[in-house]
Amino acid sequence: MGFWFKKRTTPVVGNSEGSDEQFFNDLRKREFSRLDRQRQVYLDYTGGNLYAQSLIDKHFAYLRDAVYGNPHSTNPTSQLSTRNVTEAREKVLRFFNAQDDYFCVFTANASGALQIVGECYPFCEGSQFLLTADNHNSVNGIREYCQSKGGHYNYCPLHYEDLTIDETSLDEMLRQHPESKHKLLAFPAQSNVSGVKHPLSWVAKAQSLGWDVLLDAAAYVPTSRLDLKQVQPDFVSVSFYKIFGYPTGIGCLLVKKSKFELLKKPWFAGGTVTAVSVNYGGHFLAADHERFENGTVNYLDIPAISRGLDFIENIGMERINRRVRHLTQTLIKRMLDLRHNNGQPLVRIFGPTNLDVKGGTIIFNVSDGDGNAFPFEEVEQRANSQLISLRTGCFCNPGIDEVNNCVSTEELAKYFSSRKTGNYYDMITYLGKMRGAIRISVGIPTTEEDIERFIQFLQGYKNKMAVLGAHRVAA
Repeated sequence: MGFWFKKRTTPVVGNSEGSDEQFFNDLRKREFSRLDRQRQVYLDYTGGNLYAQSLIDKHFAYLRDAVYGNPHSTNPTSQLSTRNVTEAREKVLRFFNAQDDYFCVFTANASGALQIVGECYPFCEGSQFLLTADNHNSVNGIREYCQSKGGHYNYCPLHYEDLTIDETSLDEMLRQHPESKHKLLAFPAQSNVSGVKHPLSWVAKAQSLGWDVLLDAAAYVPTSRLDLKQVQPDFVSVSFYKIFGYPTGIGCLLVKKSKFELLKKPWFAGGTVTAVSVNYGGHFLAADHERFENGTVNYLDIPAISRGLDFIENIGMERINRRVRHLTQTLIKRMLDLRHNNGQPLVRIFGPTNLDVKGGTIIFNVSDGDGNAFPFEEVEQRANSQLISLRTGCFCNPGIDEVNNCVSTEELAKYFSSRKTGNYYDMITYLGKMRGAIRISVGIPTTEEDIERFIQFLQGYKNKMAVLGAHRVAA
């Protein structure tokens, strides 16, 4: 049950979009035909990628044809599992060109990888945690670890116009606190909301000024190559289902070996120690990735990572990037061309439309001829009825949402200080401002036909009026 195409031994160079179009259309028919059988338009690849049929076939055969045991033993089935997990780990390190300089710690997801950094980074009195305002909540949450240990956190602001980071402010903030001990900068290589690709040059710059760097690569690596010989953050979080769809429930933390001992694990669990005593109360932690892999790793699914990365390498990351860029460019142009009869734009895209600085993710609202935004819940429900999968809300990234909807610090302070509990609807009622937007993203199986169906869906809002109410406010 192999791949339907032969593995390339040389990179694809100089291919036209026409040849890419045929390649990906054939790939869609052979590996993702369920989309066409079910008439589904899937536009949520940043939320989760789709698995290829051959990956499932191969993994089914893998599970069917052998016996695998818990890796923490030396019996035959355990040794087989251990060997396959080790091969997957080595494959991950080779994929990111990190085999010499990094440990690969398997986790339940990217959030689990980020939690390890938050829990184990040696924040202390006077420590500094610097975040960009564009960050996933699993990164934002690390500030609680920092504060609980006496440290301080700050956010570098976004530019309202294009949702890029204010680099002048970032430079100033990185130069502050030269005397502080244990300083950590965290930012995403690519925004999970706007698709903005933040400069990876920040990594070396921050390190030269005494900062450790945590790079959230979850939204970046599905369509862009991350070479950890060229860029060397201290900690990198990755989610595998976002790259090739299956398996879910597995991510990894790549830890630079030179910073491994910097992480101070505050407890131990099964599989993380080389020796432990009950009568004396002592223990020794493992000296490699096992230190942070609590209990039994997912030894039945981790080997599927090797096949998933093979699948990506057979296509070629450069080819994937080129394809996603073309589709995103087509989508943006088609969306911006949509107009009401009075000439007003039908769609408002947030962030840049320049594909030199963004990936295959678009965040937007649909507006009527007077500029009033249709509630995103309404748009999503209508999309659902047409078998179009998109995503709405704040996408676990409140920083971007607060900028897009002009929510001030003062308004947020009044809201949070006036109550002990709250939620989305309570907040927008209190603020009288919309929160959230609509997000679409393209991936390997996306076709021009998908884009056409989505544009036809948007055209259904032409010359319609948004009904304003408690949760329906002007864009």
